[in-house]
Amino acid sequence: MSATVTPSPPHPSITGRLPALDALRAIGSVAVVAHHVGFHTGVGLNSQWGTWLARMDVGVAVFFVLSGFLLFRPWVSSAAAGLPRPGVRRYFWRRALRILPAYWLTVLVCLIVLPQNRPASAGDWLRHLTFTQIYQADQLRAGLGQTWSLATEVVFYLILPLVAVCAVGRTWRPVRTLVLAAGGALVTAGWLTLMGLDVVDTAVHTMWLPSYAAWFCGGMVLAVAHVALQTKTGPPALRVLDDLAAAPLACWASAAGLLAIATTPIAGPLDLAEPTAAEFAVKLTLYLAVGILIMIPVAFGERETRIHKAFGSASARWLGLVSYGLFLWHPLVIEVIYLAGDRPLFTGSLLETFALTMAGGLALAAASYYGIERPVQALGDRRRSRPATRQPEDRTPAVNSPH
Repeated sequence: MSATVTPSPPHPSITGRLPALDALRAIGSVAVVAHHVGFHTGVGLNSQWGTWLARMDVGVAVFFVLSGFLLFRPWVSSAAAGLPRPGVRRYFWRRALRILPAYWLTVLVCLIVLPQNRPASAGDWLRHLTFTQIYQADQLRAGLGQTWSLATEVVFYLILPLVAVCAVGRTWRPVRTLVLAAGGALVTAGWLTLMGLDVVDTAVHTMWLPSYAAWFCGGMVLAVAHVALQTKTGPPALRVLDDLAAAPLACWASAAGLLAIATTPIAGPLDLAEPTAAEFAVKLTLYLAVGILIMIPVAFGERETRIHKAFGSASARWLGLVSYGLFLWHPLVIEVIYLAGDRPLFTGSLLETFALTMAGGLALAAASYYGIERPVQALGDRRRSRPATRQPEDRTPAVNSPH
């Protein structure tokens, strides 16, 4: 166990925003769009290179690692800087304002507009409005299939304050926090063991939080390492992350190589067939590594590199701002495209469908952001009194789910 570290004065890179990370949300959203378009057109199932489309659900891993990093970092940075812990009530208030209005509108439109969902039962409404649609088999309705990951992430939101208090404690001990933050890997390992023993099944339980605890905790570990490096309080071995960040092409080439392995049968079926526990474990491990390797060059290293400038550009950050709406609305756009053209499933041009889905998804995402998300958050901030001392969480960008 490491000794208690005396907090250093707050530093902008500890308590401030990391604008380049905004673009990672856009990358995750576009990957999920490609995955769903590949499935609907059949390209992701019926061609050799289409296996890459089938594995674009790796975007969910990017979301979850990023969520773990961004949402855990305020607790870590406040301890390292000697500031009070982030307020739990404010944290929940901001999470609710961020995800609920746009999500509830998506549920409303999809359950009313799409003919496949009519008539929606009271159970359909209750489950989707309360994020409980993943706890029974076959409860995800048309246009809302992607919300399984948001329902999983909401559970992470709910337990994070307790996990953060236990992992960070009252004094800044980076090694202890690193070890405790990595505990999610044990949760996932235990869950996979139960799958292998047929105690839990892969039809429903692969959507539950324990399956992805390691992904969230991967981001949490990166958050601890990031703050420890900025405050120069962590073990010297953490400097390898800055060294890796200085070689972004190597990181991303390694991520592509691991994703190529995931396109093989070792990571399970490419369609909706249930994987074995071993196949699911391989897929989770490979995706976690991919998510971390994609994130390291953007989160670590020098802040003024060309990579950081490109990811922090106005266009990249705008895509990050509207990426939550793109995640929410693009399945509805796909459903409308197929209904309007009377297309059978597993048909259609990949490029045309992808272009139409991106155009329609971004249009709805922009309308959602400027018409609902931003006004609601601004109204919520005005209605809630601001603390006298600005907390680190105030400067943390809002996180979409697989969101």
